[in-house]
Amino acid sequence: MSEIVYANQVLAPSRARAPRLSLDQPLTELMNFTVALLALIFLAPLMIAVAIAVYAQDGGPILFAHRRLGKDGRYFPCLKFRSMAVDAEQRLKALLASDPEARAEWEKDHKLRNDPRVTKLGAFLRKTSLDELPQLINVLRGEMSLVGPRPIVDAEIPKYGRRFQNYCSVKPGITGLWQVSGRNDTTYRARVALDCIYAAKRNVWMDAGVLAMTVPAVLTRRGSY
Repeated sequence: MSEIVYANQVLAPSRARAPRLSLDQPLTELMNFTVALLALIFLAPLMIAVAIAVYAQDGGPILFAHRRLGKDGRYFPCLKFRSMAVDAEQRLKALLASDPEARAEWEKDHKLRNDPRVTKLGAFLRKTSLDELPQLINVLRGEMSLVGPRPIVDAEIPKYGRRFQNYCSVKPGITGLWQVSGRNDTTYRARVALDCIYAAKRNVWMDAGVLAMTVPAVLTRRGSY
């Protein structure tokens, strides 16, 4: 008798569990849109002043749209106030060709502490993170999130290795764990680790916490150059 009962249990169709409805992603998208829109409205006078200053320094373009990698490996134009000279690429090539130390620093982190491409106004914008305000537009367009890994370029993919899939699983952000953990004062390896932690554990409450920590990080300018 027990065998018949067991057979019935095996042959009986199992009831599929209904997927659990999560409000985390809708809440995150709502927070992204609402905060980005309100920030653009509130910061409009400041952004107009920065735009005028950028144009006045040399008459060049106000915005710089750099091709970056976003979620699922899709490219998008990452917007910034231009912080570099108009001939930035030529300056970089000349420096890397003539300065072995600068070349090694660039190959390590794709950053230069003393970057000859950056203008005096650009250095101030970078220190205060004002150059990144146009990325609020990227958030409204759905290309970026308020919180996430910093958007990278093709040349940085090898630094992520097999962890690149973790990077691609979420939208890049204006701020993130890296920015509130020392930014450029940390190693690139630590940056990759922080991106992986965020991708694995992210939720709307983590995003809200990172946004709150971003304020003192920007005010103290820790790791920004």
